[in-house]
Amino acid sequence: MNQSSFPKHKIKVLLLENIHPHAIELFQSETFQVETVNRAMDEDELCQHLKDVHILGIRSKTYVTEKALQHADKLLCIGVYCIGTNQVDLHACSQQGIAVFNAPYSNTRSVVELAVGEMIMLLRNVVTKNEQMHRGVWDKSASNSVEIRGKKLGLVGYGNIGSQFSVIAEALGMQVYFYDIADKLALGNAKKCNSLDELLQLADVVSLHVDGRESNTHLMTASCFDVMKPNAVFLNLSRGHVVDIPALKEALTLGKLGGASVDVFPYEPKSNEEEFISDLRNLPNTILTPHIGGSTQEAQANIGEFVANKILNFVNKGDTYGAVQFPEVQLPSFTNSHRLLHIHQNVPGMLAKINAIYAQHAINIQAQFLKTHNDIGYVITDISTDYSIDVLDELKNIPHTIRFRILY
Repeated sequence: MNQSSFPKHKIKVLLLENIHPHAIELFQSETFQVETVNRAMDEDELCQHLKDVHILGIRSKTYVTEKALQHADKLLCIGVYCIGTNQVDLHACSQQGIAVFNAPYSNTRSVVELAVGEMIMLLRNVVTKNEQMHRGVWDKSASNSVEIRGKKLGLVGYGNIGSQFSVIAEALGMQVYFYDIADKLALGNAKKCNSLDELLQLADVVSLHVDGRESNTHLMTASCFDVMKPNAVFLNLSRGHVVDIPALKEALTLGKLGGASVDVFPYEPKSNEEEFISDLRNLPNTILTPHIGGSTQEAQANIGEFVANKILNFVNKGDTYGAVQFPEVQLPSFTNSHRLLHIHQNVPGMLAKINAIYAQHAINIQAQFLKTHNDIGYVITDISTDYSIDVLDELKNIPHTIRFRILY
């Protein structure tokens, strides 16, 4: 007999935090049931909403915890519609066979453009001049106003965003230095520093582009601001918890820094109706933006389409290319065959046990793919013959099986 995959019109999608309409349209075109909520959810609320959900889409403010995942027994995958994934318990997702996809490149240009604009505004003292003009003060002078040409840009983190910032800054005439714990190839004439302190002492502009891992908490402390050049400016468009906010406030208040621009904060409002509270409000020559580094129409459209397509490839084909914490397999399309997906704990002998079941039922394998990642193994098998429900039951009941799914 033939077994059918789960009907598409019964697949439930929950999209939070104003995810771009492109994503909604793509899911609806597949006849999925789509529910949208234009804000973040806390843990208790998420627990209530995840029952019967197959696909979850979030941005940066919703935290998907192990407790929330315990209420998500049907969840197949999570789409993180931004770069960072520290708001998702990736280990718990792996233990439940849930694939996580993000958008590591789609908003890179938008973040870099904002950083460039903020850097110029700070070095030209535009923030102070603008505030004075609104009070009726006409202060036409070159005081505290310099060009970026010839200045030293220090990039803390040299990933997708940091390296693109490097290229644009160099084209504008800046000297670029970077520090990264990983060994990265320098682009153009950028120079690698051997320590964070070395970079901080050199740079006229320091810009953070690190990920949100826990070890980066308070990467920038009072001692870091103390070693920076007098009147240097500081940018953070990475993650809020990587900066000691009271230390940054002190450096700005005492005039150790020439200015700062901050787009991310340790705590951010869950919706536009909640008041933004921060010690950085009303500080001199300080630009505060509400986590909009990647919030351009172009970036959000790209992210919406990119992540949604990754999810659709996974749901429809079993393709996991680009998954954050899952074995990555880029699969060909399948025709005139049945595709069976087996997710399991990465222990020896699993493939042999799977294939023994196919052999016992005289099932010929047309194609088979196996990939492992840390604790997870993923086997995709295309077969040409009909199969009985006994085959499915036996595959599901192999010890160490996490999840089994039929595409057709």
